[in-house]
Formats: sequence, C-alpha cells, structure tokens
Amino acid sequence: MAMVSFPHRLADLAAQAPDRAAVVCGEHSLTRSELERAANRMAHDLAERGVGHGDFVTVALPNSLDWFIAYVAIWKLGAVPQPVSAKLPARELAAIVELANSKVVIGVDPASDVASQLNAEVVCIAVGYRSPDTMPDDPLPDAVSPAWKAPTSGGSTGRPKLIVSGDTAEIDTDIEPMFMLAPDGCLIMPGPLYHNGPAVWACQALLCGSTVVLLERFDAEATLAAIEKHRGDVVYLVPTMMKRILRLDNSTRFSYDLSSVRAIWHLAEPCPQWLKQEWIDWLGAERIVELYAGTESQAVTIITGTEWLEHRGSVGRVTTGEMMVCDPDGNELPPGEKGEVWMRSSHRDTPTYSYLGAEARTLDGGWESLGDIGWFDADGYLYLGDRMADMILTGGSNVYPAEVEAAIQEHPAVKSVVV
Repeated sequence: MAMVSFPHRLADLAAQAPDRAAVVCGEHSLTRSELERAANRMAHDLAERGVGHGDFVTVALPNSLDWFIAYVAIWKLGAVPQPVSAKLPARELAAIVELANSKVVIGVDPASDVASQLNAEVVCIAVGYRSPDTMPDDPLPDAVSPAWKAPTSGGSTGRPKLIVSGDTAEIDTDIEPMFMLAPDGCLIMPGPLYHNGPAVWACQALLCGSTVVLLERFDAEATLAAIEKHRGDVVYLVPTMMKRILRLDNSTRFSYDLSSVRAIWHLAEPCPQWLKQEWIDWLGAERIVELYAGTESQAVTIITGTEWLEHRGSVGRVTTGEMMVCDPDGNELPPGEKGEVWMRSSHRDTPTYSYLGAEARTLDGGWESLGDIGWFDADGYLYLGDRMADMILTGGSNVYPAEVEAAIQEHPAVKSVVV
C-alpha cells in the first residue's frame, strides 16, 4: 500500500507529464503543470483569507476549469471542499454555509445581494476570479484533508444536510483506478460537478492521471462530439442524458465515432429497461455499466450490460459493503420480496460518512437506509422499486411513481416526466 495525499499525487503527475492536459472545458484547458501552479497560487490566496486545515470552503462554481483549481487548492491546505449549485437561491446557500461554518465561499460576488445574506465574517470570491500572478505558486507543505468532500443533500425532507466523507484526501497508488479509469485515458463529463456522482468521477479521473473533458452544461450532440474529438474512453451519464442522446436524429447520432469508448457508466436515477436495451443494442452490452449507491457510500452495487441481459432491471450485485431488504419491522426478507433496502459498510474501522444537519435512519448492527424500496433475486442481484417517501397507496395497492414514469417515457414525444 502506498498512500499519498491528493496534493502529493497531483504534484507527482505534473512532474511526470507537465504538458499533458489535465482538464479541458470548451475551448479552454489546463495542463497538469498549469493546474498545479494555479492551485498553488489559490491555496496561498485562501490561506491569507484565513482558510486552514479542516476548514470547510463552499464551492459555488459552474462547470469550469476554475472548479478544479478551487478543489485542488482547498486540498492543498488540508481543508474540505463543499460543493453547491451556482444557481442555489440565496436563502438555501446561506443555510448551507452556516451549517458548514465555511470560511470562504467561492463563486459569490462580494458585492452581490447573495453575499449580503451571509454571515459578515464569510469571505466571498466571485465567479471568474483567478489568484493574481503576484501570488506565489511554490508548493505548500503537504497536507491531508480530514474529509475529501462534503456535498449537500436535501434528501426526502427538503432540508439541507451535509454528507461529510469519512475518507481523507489520500489515495493508494498501488491499486487499480476506480470506475475503469486509466492513467492515459480520457473521461467525458457532461454532468454538473456540484452533484456527487460527477464530482467523484471527475476527481478520481484527475487523480489517476486521466484527462477530464468537461462540458459546461449537458448537450446531447456536444457529448458525442466530445467523445469523438478527445477519444474519450470513459463516459459518465444519467438516464435523462441517455434518453436525450437517443432522441437525436439517427443521421446525427450515428455520425460520431465512439469506438474509443470502453465504459459508459450510468447512475443517479432509475433507468427504464427499454432505454438500457436501446443503448446495449447501439454500443454493445460490454460497454454499458450501472452503479447504485448513495452519496454516503456505505455499500455499492455494480452490473455490466452483459449481466443485465440475464437479470433485466437489476442494478447489480453488492461489490462494496453489505445490503439487505427488510419489512417495516426491520426483519430481513427472503429473495423476491419487496422491502426497504438497508446498507452498512464492512472491512473498515471508520464510518464512510457523517451528517451535519441530519440523523441517519438506522437498525441495530450498523444498518442504515436511504429510503429505497427493492428486492433481491435468488442470485443476489438487487432490483429497485422507488423511494419509501414516494410510494402511493391507491385502491389498496402500492403504486411506485418511478414505474409509471418509466412507462410514460417510452413514448417518443415525451422529453421529461414526473409523477
């Protein structure tokens, strides 16, 4: 095992191949050495503004090169990046910043109405700000953030909470990269980085040495164009994106060369069976991979397209942690019976996360629930129904909105649906 800090790892990558592209966004890019110098300057800048080890820094930036500069700079100080949407209403942002006790908010103009609603001691840095060249770009002392991320979630309550990672900002360079990422590869990321999935994929790609090609916002054709132009080998999508790509004219969709792709990962929302089948028919089952987990990361399931054809509708078998399905009284149910999905981590001495602003739903034995309904088949493959909070009782029957939505989405005239 060779554990090193995130800053140490990124500095090593910059030394190995300084001119290799680290991040590309639109027509702009940063090489590894450019990212390293820019992040060093910003880290010195943030330190002068009072940020220290373990402090939270709220990042309210849109998809951009600056998002990566901010994240790396925060890690360099041993601080904790806390991402939020750049479009978050002022009241919600203020509540999150107060909950996190953030020293700095990156992405808010100090002269704006939004800034005026924050605590007067909070330092605001506007979108587009880059630390000046007069700021030193020499490396800082090595530091390890106590939590490598702290995203937010409103969950089913609508009240914001922070999900503080139980993992420090360290990486084991002796193990294979996550998510089929490759040191000489290229991740195509069309998702918003304030969401946990896109941020995790993008950060892990950066840390393993992949180039991250970031879209400012999702566009179906632009995603295919980015894959072709940059020879993307790993792509992150959610089913809504998958559907919009399929809705492109065939003359457009089939005009792009996607032969470089090794893995299309999809997650974050239920994927209707018809949609997944169309992607398998288009690109091949071996290239389609699905992951199910919560931001809390207690446990994970993964399923390849090849497995899915044998277990249609499943989100996979448990690959990390443990899962079980229980009735309302907390009794474990046998395969085939629907109930609430419970998870717990295993093979580690520390929890995978902690909440700020909420309490986990728990059972004895360290089991926790995200509120999903599901069932296992006899082979240990998990299938999901809906959220417990979303289930509708009508005519004496349980109706799951996700199943109704999936049926409606099959109609070619439907772009989006919510039940």
